[in-house]
Amino acid sequence: MRSLELQTSSRLEASYNVCVTESQTIAKKKPNRPVTSADGNRSVIQTSAMFRALRHRNFQLFFGGQLISLIGTWMQTVAQSWLVYRMTGSALLLGTVGFASQIPVFILAPLGGMLADRRSRQRIVIATQTISMLLAFALAALTLTSVITVWEIMVLAVLLGAVNAFDIPARQAFLMDMVGREDLMNAIALNSSMFNGARVVGPAVAGILVAWIGEGWCFFANAISYIAVIVGLLLMKLTFAKREKVTASPFEHIVEGFRFVQRTKPIRALLLLLGCISLFALPYSVLMPIFADRILHGGARGFGILMGSAGLGALGGALTLAMRTGMRGLGRWIATSCAAFGTALIAFSLSRWFWLSAILLVPVGYSVMLQTSASNTLLQAMSPDKLRGRVLAVYSMMFMGMAPIGALLAGAVAKHIGAPTTVCLGGIGAIVGAIFFARVLPQFRVEARELLIASGMAAGQPPESIPARPPS
Repeated sequence: MRSLELQTSSRLEASYNVCVTESQTIAKKKPNRPVTSADGNRSVIQTSAMFRALRHRNFQLFFGGQLISLIGTWMQTVAQSWLVYRMTGSALLLGTVGFASQIPVFILAPLGGMLADRRSRQRIVIATQTISMLLAFALAALTLTSVITVWEIMVLAVLLGAVNAFDIPARQAFLMDMVGREDLMNAIALNSSMFNGARVVGPAVAGILVAWIGEGWCFFANAISYIAVIVGLLLMKLTFAKREKVTASPFEHIVEGFRFVQRTKPIRALLLLLGCISLFALPYSVLMPIFADRILHGGARGFGILMGSAGLGALGGALTLAMRTGMRGLGRWIATSCAAFGTALIAFSLSRWFWLSAILLVPVGYSVMLQTSASNTLLQAMSPDKLRGRVLAVYSMMFMGMAPIGALLAGAVAKHIGAPTTVCLGGIGAIVGAIFFARVLPQFRVEARELLIASGMAAGQPPESIPARPPS
């Protein structure tokens, strides 16, 4: 074990030294850019470049297929929550199903990240999307034949969560393979925009279909929608950079990823903040059926409208990030948007008017999407290519993996003190997390800039004006 620690430590030291050497070399070669009249047109350029990642054919195929598939995914998410609520009326069981669907991500994501750094990410995503389609067909068949039980829903949720543990790190790291570093931030923002555009349409359609023909057809529509993304992935033509030959064992590979995250302060801080909001604040969505039915008296249709309102706000947050062309200031954006998320969530928990609640969910969705998309961008930009899959695996653990624990906790707490108070406490937790992140931000800003410059992702400040990191 001691030998493993020494080997892992030496590899991380070597990786960091390479990053610093590259940042110094870039600083010497890249002189200060003189200010020109073109700077006055920066806002126009940002707007026109909002969709620049779509110039890549592979990303076009990915974008189109995922847009169709994600509408189906959101339809299934909403219909499944409503089905569980209709069958049981239990806040605790709603939280339990949420726990079952996402806890496998927390447990298995390290394996998924290790695989994403060793194997073809394209093939991994094709496999995970195919298995997800088969699981959706199974859920549709059980529901349409009226033999579905809550326990069967939980089993299928656990299986889908296990698939997502391998899908999320590979799919997120796959963005770099499709567009390169230059358009990575835009690709992440557009991917989030697509996700939340589907989040607007999917719940609204699901709310209508559930009330009209039942949940089973929503599950069937989701299964069919996977065909679009699988076809898009198969049509891609990719050229991959040659990877270093891996001599370490899978276990050593996983440990190396965890050690890199633990020793890199900016990445560690981003992941801890994501874990905080995933545990305390994001589970508000698990309790949304209770708000729609018992508190706001909107029924299945109202549930779809509330989820769609949050999705509309999130779409705006992702498009806001898509307009950016540089990394400068993203840390402050993350702290501010996290605090705004908590504030809007508290306001939503206090509302008892349906349309006011729907309006308040727009800033809830906007601010949380801005925070999570900006965090994803910085994590990918600061991670070396050979470690990106494993860093995104930890991201999956903190963002998706902590959510089920939060869902179970929210369901249990809501059973005793009510859904509004539970959501209010979650908003307070988000604000506290934002304050702590803002306080430590100045301590790791220089290290973050060094990592960004080493990867060629920094923008704005000239590299030579960045002070060297003091020795630790």
